[in-house]
Amino acid sequence: MAHTAQIKIPATYIRGGTSKGVFFRLQDLPEACQVPGAARDKLFMRVIGSPDPYAAHIDGMGGATSSTSKCVILSKSSVPDHDVDYLYGQVSIDKPFVDWSGNCGNLSTAAGAFAIHAGLVDPSRIPQNGVCVVRVWQANIQKTIIAHVPVTNGQVQETGDFELDGVTFPAAEIVLEFMDPSDDGDEGGSMFPTGNLVDDLEVPGIGTLKATMITAGIPTVFVNAADIGYTGTELREQINTDAEALKRFEAIRVAGALRMGLIKTPEEAATRQHTPKIAFVAPPTTYTASSGKTIEAGDVDLLVRALSMGKLHHAMMGTCAVAIGTAAAIPGTLVNQAAGGGEREAVRFGHPSGTLRVGAQAKQVNGQWTVTKAIMSRSARILMEGWVRVPGDTF
Repeated sequence: MAHTAQIKIPATYIRGGTSKGVFFRLQDLPEACQVPGAARDKLFMRVIGSPDPYAAHIDGMGGATSSTSKCVILSKSSVPDHDVDYLYGQVSIDKPFVDWSGNCGNLSTAAGAFAIHAGLVDPSRIPQNGVCVVRVWQANIQKTIIAHVPVTNGQVQETGDFELDGVTFPAAEIVLEFMDPSDDGDEGGSMFPTGNLVDDLEVPGIGTLKATMITAGIPTVFVNAADIGYTGTELREQINTDAEALKRFEAIRVAGALRMGLIKTPEEAATRQHTPKIAFVAPPTTYTASSGKTIEAGDVDLLVRALSMGKLHHAMMGTCAVAIGTAAAIPGTLVNQAAGGGEREAVRFGHPSGTLRVGAQAKQVNGQWTVTKAIMSRSARILMEGWVRVPGDTF
């Protein structure tokens, strides 16, 4: 057979929040991959090392988890009053597809930092020392994210003493504002697609569960931990080693996706793994985080565990944190009830790796809840830069 040489593509490997991914400038991609389609999907799968029946990503840049199986494309923004367009692909680990249906909130942090590194932000907007406000257009979901990126001597400052549970070492704090994060601005769209703050969700094989289904940050289905036999203190291994539990969560996710109108048939869920997310909530309880650190009940408002791409997440997806903060701000949702009810501008929730604080500004207009923005702090750091190589016959 004919052998093709490897091609090399400029790329940057970046941690953003509790995720990491391979970042590309649109202009650096091979021409066939500069537009959406099969060539781009094949490239990203090969870069990550998917689909991988061994679920190890040995022959690629992925880490065989939903948090590390990600590719990002940045380009100068096509939208007025924005600096960059940020497009995110969640690469399936074991199946041959890339899911473009949602955002990665964690990598939104890195998108803001990489925009400066990659020369995509107008130099006049970058202070010599201070904070650069990067206006990011999230192209997957057509939303604005404002990243406040610290700059020292004209360069992105990456080191600092900001600690983020789920990330091993401290780094510089980047504040993210997710503007108008719900779908209520869209025609016919709604922050609560069913029209209710809490629904009775019928799940085949499980029964009827109370559920809050919200589209803010990312479409998310929230259920009570107690209703499905959990305490909300679970760590990754307890759930990810339990095939039956994972099947039940997928059944709940599919039922929620159908009720939210995200899919028309249960079969469609297989090609839409990234959205909606499924999460379960509980009132505060003291527990031991995955690092061995004790999280005291008094230090959190509620507990949340969330699944991403069919597995319990090691910390919390940034987009799901937006959904948590938004739902917590609206009296009556399951998330708000777990946090003790009432109106609140911010919550600190416990996740498997520790705690996270997220703020949201919600208000009622003509009987409809709207949220103007959700705010949280993350960090980002370039791990490696240069070229990523893929066989020349990849696409």
